[in-house]
Amino acid sequence: MSVFTAAADQSLCAPLPVLGKDVTVPLVTGGEVSYAALDYAASAPALQRVWDDVAAYAPYYGSVHRGAGYLSQLSTDLFENSRATVAEFLGCRAGDQVIFTRSTTDSLNLLAAVVPADCQVFVYETEHHASLLPWRDARVTYLNAPRTPAQAVETLERALAERDPYGPALVCVTGASNVTGELWPVKELAAAAHAHGARIVLDAAQLAPHHPVDIAELDVDWVAFSGHKLYAPFGSGVLAGRADWLQEAEPYLAGGGASRKVARRTDGGVDVEWHSTAARHEAGSPNVIGVYSIAAACKALTEAGFDNLVAREQYLVDAVRTGLAEVPEVKVLSLFGDDAPRVGVISFVVEGWNSSHFAAALSAEYGIGVRDGLFCAHPLVRTLLGSDPQEVGECGAPEAEPGERSLNAIRVSFGAGTPDEHIERFVRAVKELVSEGAQWKYRTEDGRCVPDRGAAQL
Repeated sequence: MSVFTAAADQSLCAPLPVLGKDVTVPLVTGGEVSYAALDYAASAPALQRVWDDVAAYAPYYGSVHRGAGYLSQLSTDLFENSRATVAEFLGCRAGDQVIFTRSTTDSLNLLAAVVPADCQVFVYETEHHASLLPWRDARVTYLNAPRTPAQAVETLERALAERDPYGPALVCVTGASNVTGELWPVKELAAAAHAHGARIVLDAAQLAPHHPVDIAELDVDWVAFSGHKLYAPFGSGVLAGRADWLQEAEPYLAGGGASRKVARRTDGGVDVEWHSTAARHEAGSPNVIGVYSIAAACKALTEAGFDNLVAREQYLVDAVRTGLAEVPEVKVLSLFGDDAPRVGVISFVVEGWNSSHFAAALSAEYGIGVRDGLFCAHPLVRTLLGSDPQEVGECGAPEAEPGERSLNAIRVSFGAGTPDEHIERFVRAVKELVSEGAQWKYRTEDGRCVPDRGAAQL
């Protein structure tokens, strides 16, 4: 019976059109099948609407902020209008700045570069490395993985109560885990941070594509996210929020665009007056097409309606979790338990299987793209697997051979463009692989498990 049977008559919105929905891929067992892209948490496919908007603009592409010609003026207007669109999408407050970056990682490294020198930063060990690692010049307190949302708040409050009350402090937290998909209590954490005189930055890389993110409503100081997870290709990201630390710090990059005035001194040096606007941290020629793609995605998701998108995604989440629960050998990873609200990101391990081997079989034999590894969240995955933090295990490069235990996991992720058939195929494939085994032999090559093309079908 289909995992969708029970919900077949629900009134849900259709998947949003995305690029690649008709792409076919070869199977190692012969023939071709439409590709099931279930790795949205890494990079979501581009919305067709985004691609069309970018294609319509592309002939009019010109330099931004630097040209007197018509195309340059048009491109500058488009760039700055995109900034306004993102600010509206995020519910920015008066005085907040929207800075365009390359990615969430770039955004958080930018923020790390502007925090005051004596700032103390609090980060949960459960964070993606983009949130865990940038704070090299600050005093960092790493917080243990909580096992409930309430414990997350309690852990933070306890740590903040013990800090130096006179220095600046910053809390960094994810909105939705890139490993478990679980939603974090962002509003409560923001209240705790502010009650102790600290600020808070929200890593919304996995939240913004799935749920509305409102800076004012959540009462966070900054939000960071990536375009490539928001159905917008071309390598752009956003850091949005309070302007003061950003205006007071030296530019993240020094160069054209960040400088307002530059003059030689009589002693041979150079005096520079930096911009106080977002341009201060946007030196160089900006990725105007990437920025426009983010704005187009923001508009498309807003017009589709997050209530509709959330309802359909929850339907898919329930279908996957129901299907996996029917396989005793499958263990779904979770911090907060089965009842925790989550987005379309689910990680699991399969008893008796190397995770890389299982993911390779899903791809080669079923045309399903998932991810295996530690998902750039090594401490969290090791905690969830119950392994020693020092045990061997690398993101996407397991040491174990096919069939051996591996210190990593499998992640399936989906969103607004995922059709029912992809989820049905995934659940069926998991059940068949567990009950019947792989149809092909596999070997490890350059750290990846791949089909052995010289082997016969099993």
